[in-house]
Amino acid sequence: MSARDAVLKQEDQVVERTGVETPAVQQPVEPAPVTPAAPPPFVPKPLPIALLYALTSVTAFIMQGLGTAMISTNLPLIAGPLEATQNEAAWLLAAYLFPNASLGLFLFKVRTQYGIRQFCELAIIPYVVISLAHLWVNDLSLSIALRFFAGAAAAPISSMGFLYMLEIFPPAQKLRWGQCLALVGLSLATPLAGLISPSLLDLHDLRGLYLVELALALIVFGLIYILPLTSPPRAKVISSMDYLSYGLLATSMGSLAVFFTMGRLYWWLEADWLAWVLITGIVSGTLCIMLELNRKNNLIDVRWIGSREILHFAGVLLVFRMLLTEQSTGAINFFRQLGLFNEQMAHLYWAILIASVISGLFCGLIMKPGREPYIHLLSLILIAAGTLMDSYSTALTRPDQMLVSQSLIAFGSGLFLPPAMAVGFAAALKKGLTYIISFIAVFLFTQKVGAFIGSALFGTFVTWREQYHSAILTARLLPTDPLVIQRINQYVAAYSRTGSDAAQHTIQGTSAFAKQVQQQAYVLAYDDAFFATFLLALVAITLLSLHILWNNRHRFSRSADTPQIA
Repeated sequence: MSARDAVLKQEDQVVERTGVETPAVQQPVEPAPVTPAAPPPFVPKPLPIALLYALTSVTAFIMQGLGTAMISTNLPLIAGPLEATQNEAAWLLAAYLFPNASLGLFLFKVRTQYGIRQFCELAIIPYVVISLAHLWVNDLSLSIALRFFAGAAAAPISSMGFLYMLEIFPPAQKLRWGQCLALVGLSLATPLAGLISPSLLDLHDLRGLYLVELALALIVFGLIYILPLTSPPRAKVISSMDYLSYGLLATSMGSLAVFFTMGRLYWWLEADWLAWVLITGIVSGTLCIMLELNRKNNLIDVRWIGSREILHFAGVLLVFRMLLTEQSTGAINFFRQLGLFNEQMAHLYWAILIASVISGLFCGLIMKPGREPYIHLLSLILIAAGTLMDSYSTALTRPDQMLVSQSLIAFGSGLFLPPAMAVGFAAALKKGLTYIISFIAVFLFTQKVGAFIGSALFGTFVTWREQYHSAILTARLLPTDPLVIQRINQYVAAYSRTGSDAAQHTIQGTSAFAKQVQQQAYVLAYDDAFFATFLLALVAITLLSLHILWNNRHRFSRSADTPQIA
């Protein structure tokens, strides 16, 4: 008997024992608010099958993450085969993120209406087809179009990874161990992309990256069909107005993603089209809010999202996402500015990978209701320590000197998100389906759009500080300074071995000296950015500490009023 048949047989036995049948649901034009039906009773799975489910989850997470991680970590090397500039190649990321930023929101309703099992079995097919199509495309325009469809096809994969990991745990452990291990799988794609992409690019160029993506898609395709998910009873939850609301929301989030992804590259005030992209995002988002405020059965509950508790929750997630930019954007780009490639950062990627796995396991051990603020405090302290250590980097700093600091940041990031998601999802689950979708909207905005905002702000700050330090260093390096003259002569002497044109050697030596000055300015700029991230983490630690003290003020006052016994 196959694994699929075994699972289906277990589910049939549950139906026979409990008599649970999928109820017939009327299909009104505008459905009433629906509370998710009670899921079927949990049936423990044999250990081999449970491990296969976990393998499916991790493979799905890696597959959907590699699609964008391999491009972002190898953008300078990808531009060449596509005969494109760096800015043109960056459109591959923007095109991928436009549909991917919001599609998971609408897919939640799709799963509820058509069933989880059917949803997963059909959602993987477009991803396989698009991954296969990449192998025959070498043109930039067609590649951008394919990345757009790849972003849409990858949107259901992350939720699929969560569902397969949660499937193997009983209800009491789903928001603890299930969620922690799922988020570990979600964090593996970026370090793995940095580890395997150098060899793939050496062997098969850009085609090698797409071959791995296709291979993982085929593996997940097979696992999904032999390992079905338990589907709760379906419910009619999609109305015709949901399509209009989602279209406006997708346009808004996608436009913001493009604006913050490309704004730093084309510079914010230099390209007129950036303004129109931002205007499109703001107008479509405003129209979506106006529409949802006037709907009885809305797609997202704007009033709930605008409440003080949810705004506080969204602000916390957004600040955390911006803090993590130090690792995803700052440290990697710092070493690229020093001339290092991914193969020279392998030790750093391994440290991030190991720290991410250990933090997920540790979080599963300590996470309990009521401990969330203290876990977040520990997470922020670790991130603050790591960013402070990075702020003392020099032009001689190499990945081995950042192993401890980046491991602390990776460990801290693994501790922060599971408790926050558990609290938010549990609060939304008590209120009903609409609130779950609203929570997903908040989470997608803070994590995906927040990542674009954090990367844009970090990169812009580095550019601004580099210009500041370059101006100061250039003003201090006078052409009459004997040390400056000596260093330029050293560069000229190095180039004199390549030919007999003295004037050309002087130009090359002076240019090399100027590049060294600019590199030093970039190092100082990144140090400033690392320290600014540390200050942001310090502010977050202070506010969280005050919040914890305020929430426990009654406990402290009772302790003070208790008479002391001599």
